[in-house]
Amino acid sequence: MAEIEGLHHTCFTVSSLERSLAFYRDLLGCEVLARRERKGGYFAAIVGYPDAHVRMAHLRVPLSEHLIELFEYLAPAGAPVPIEPRLIGCAHLCFLVSDLEGLYERLRAAGIDSFFGAPVDIGPNGEERALYLRDPDGIIVELYQRGSEP
Repeated sequence: MAEIEGLHHTCFTVSSLERSLAFYRDLLGCEVLARRERKGGYFAAIVGYPDAHVRMAHLRVPLSEHLIELFEYLAPAGAPVPIEPRLIGCAHLCFLVSDLEGLYERLRAAGIDSFFGAPVDIGPNGEERALYLRDPDGIIVELYQRGSEP
């Protein structure tokens, strides 16, 4: 039996690749490693749509080997779905941050207003901090600051 060796990437379908790149690259500091279009062939076989055609990008999360893959479907046409934390199958992407308050203020100054609320203290001693916000398509993003190590 083959064994899992790690986690390679997380993919999200977005309505506009350019708008999502502006969020993940320009505001959160992810590095764009590749951009391309995929149509038909093996890609269509993997996703199960014979006419599949996407614009896509691979981004590296800062100080990480984890990749975020973004797909903008040109065919078949996509449609938004409700994304709520309580809904079965809902996921979120959690970024480790060193200065949550500073990033929160920078994002607010950049016009981001999709926060669920201000940063909150969490963890057994309240030394960790976190918040949720939505990306341009409503995908939930968590920003998480670790507490001091014991």
